[in-house]
Amino acid sequence: MPLPERERQEFLAEPHVAALSVAAGPDRAPLVVPIWYQYEPGGDIWFHTQVGSRKAKLIDAAGRVSLMIDEAGARVRYVSVEGPVVRTEPGSAEVVRTMTARYLPPERVDAYVEFALAEHGEQVVYHVRPERWLSADMSG
Repeated sequence: MPLPERERQEFLAEPHVAALSVAAGPDRAPLVVPIWYQYEPGGDIWFHTQVGSRKAKLIDAAGRVSLMIDEAGARVRYVSVEGPVVRTEPGSAEVVRTMTARYLPPERVDAYVEFALAEHGEQVVYHVRPERWLSADMSG
């Protein structure tokens, strides 16, 4: 059974790891990779990645992505959302800190931010406008 709009937006707003999918060109399957993302109900989704990475080049070329977020356990649910990239901006230490704080416990944030800034290189932030939604709650 599809999730009502409010529930699918609330589910997407929770700190799940998403599978990002982007077209990879002729004779290639889509690139599908796990990502951390941010979302507030009714807004755009945003995430960041390394400038010049294969993922970034494919997103720039395609201009749109899909994200699939699922949960298996006591509840079995998923939300899949597709939409265009509506804005990009340079990444920053604050962007990395905001994203990291969403996913890691407070005592691990500083160390991860330091690692990410040293090892992941220059970042770009993508903002995606959700256009098409699929969802289900199969937990009974």
